[in-house]
Amino acid sequence: VGDEAAAFTVLSAIALQGIRLVNPTLGEKIVVFGAGLIGLVSIQLLRASGCQVLAVDLSQQRLAIAERFGARACNAAAGDPMAAARAWTNGVGVDAVVITASAKTDEIVHQAAEMCRKRGRIVLVGVVGLNLRRADFYEKELTFQVSCSYGPGRYDESYEQKGQDYPLPYVRWTEQRNLEAVLGAMESGQLAVEPLITDRIPLAKAAEAYQKILTDSASLGVILEYPGTVAPARTVAITSGASKPAGKVVAAMIGAGNFAKMTMGPALAKTQARLKYVAELAGAAAARHVARKYGFENATTDAEAVWNDPDLNTVFIATGHASHAALVCKALESGKHAFVEKPLAMNVEEVSRIIRAAEAHPQLQVMVGFNRRFSPHVERIKQLLAGRSEPLAMHFACNAGIIPPGAWVHDPEAGGGRIVGEACHFLDLLAYVAGSPIATVAAAQMGKGVAVQEDKMSIVLAFEDGSVGTVNYFGNGHKGYPKEAIEVYSEGRILRLDNFRRLEGWGFPGFRRLKTRLDKGHQAEFSQFVDRIATGGEPLIPLEQLVNATLASFAAMTSAREERTVRLTEEYAALLSGGAEDNHE
Repeated sequence: VGDEAAAFTVLSAIALQGIRLVNPTLGEKIVVFGAGLIGLVSIQLLRASGCQVLAVDLSQQRLAIAERFGARACNAAAGDPMAAARAWTNGVGVDAVVITASAKTDEIVHQAAEMCRKRGRIVLVGVVGLNLRRADFYEKELTFQVSCSYGPGRYDESYEQKGQDYPLPYVRWTEQRNLEAVLGAMESGQLAVEPLITDRIPLAKAAEAYQKILTDSASLGVILEYPGTVAPARTVAITSGASKPAGKVVAAMIGAGNFAKMTMGPALAKTQARLKYVAELAGAAAARHVARKYGFENATTDAEAVWNDPDLNTVFIATGHASHAALVCKALESGKHAFVEKPLAMNVEEVSRIIRAAEAHPQLQVMVGFNRRFSPHVERIKQLLAGRSEPLAMHFACNAGIIPPGAWVHDPEAGGGRIVGEACHFLDLLAYVAGSPIATVAAAQMGKGVAVQEDKMSIVLAFEDGSVGTVNYFGNGHKGYPKEAIEVYSEGRILRLDNFRRLEGWGFPGFRRLKTRLDKGHQAEFSQFVDRIATGGEPLIPLEQLVNATLASFAAMTSAREERTVRLTEEYAALLSGGAEDNHE
């Protein structure tokens, strides 16, 4: 089919999915409520299925198009749709109603029920009020169903992102197969979309096109015309010059998702780094938005623009967890420092690759966003505990909040699970407070009876200096309760930090409390990292400490699953000694 016809593929598939739920049979009489684009496509698909159709709308112009497609017409502004349906069916009632209208009232659903025969079907494709009346459905035993977009697979990450198709013998019409079906109907002439095109507007006037759709009831299909002589650019300039005076840190941010928009972007804007690129491989619009908002010079969907830019020396990575390790390695191989939001890696093999890449480029730094180290409260804790002569006893509690079982973060391949993906923060924090690496990990997760077990876990840590600690990571609490708290016990003294707002001490002469606004150390972390790259010196967090916290998160998963204590130096001996890759979690 031509490009203009192909532009109708998605909305036609939405119409088709609604028709499939109706399950029409040859000769049935079906009402289509709403003769907009989806309604007019629905009429054609029903006619192609051998059904008789009554179109109901307020626009005589749209009803005239419906009649061209072989439907009867009822103007709801001038007549009674229910009376028209009764007359059309000799009082029996219609077999089904497809609602493609958009209205706040629930009167449309009521009228649809009134039109139907006993055991009729109603399918909602559009958006209408749903204050349903039981009496409308009870005596006739009507069925009511809401259609979801363009078919099975929609909103299923495994289907849409990973390409895991549903088997055809069991799910005949997925969203992909619906798209193919409407293209086939266009090609065969069963579905005509040319009559639906009312306007063709140049892309440069796209805002006018949207305004026309909103204000001009005569507009149906508005085609945006792209200039045929302009090649698409994967990198576009956002500012006319350098974002900041030339300095020693020229940076790119890869990723324009929530963390980039809400945390990394605004923090980088307050540093002295020259912000040259926002790269978002999945979408140009997000890259442009973030670049404009935080003063980046360019937005791009081309990762090679970042890797091949000789001026660029630092990359900040805020992509999905599964891509972190590969991007860190690519940054190092391209001669650039790498800052990556946690986790550093998803498995031991990825950690091994990062270690080898870092060893091959010792002049470059790797940093993980373990920001809580940089909170003013944690800095005060370190000061108060300086000079201690005994190991510490520590407890960290995280009210992590409920995340539904199907979320990406629970996916072992996409998110790695919440212990690897988030609890690594708290493992690193306790190691930092103790000033000692984690030596052993023993963990237990919630038993059977919950959809997700691993995000309700107690982790017991032993450190090389003799300190001990626990991390209780619980994903089944109330969102109104504070998220994080840490307690430190030392030589007859106690420190308690409540949600990075209030630090209290007992047994510390001259110190009672420190109160601030919520400060988890993000800004200090980014500013100090940029300054360190600019001035040189040792990494803010040595790579072996980043690896230690990461391996401890893997060990927690192994310990909970296998019900055993994991000693890091034994479990990951090959990795830590520089040998072959390990095959553990």
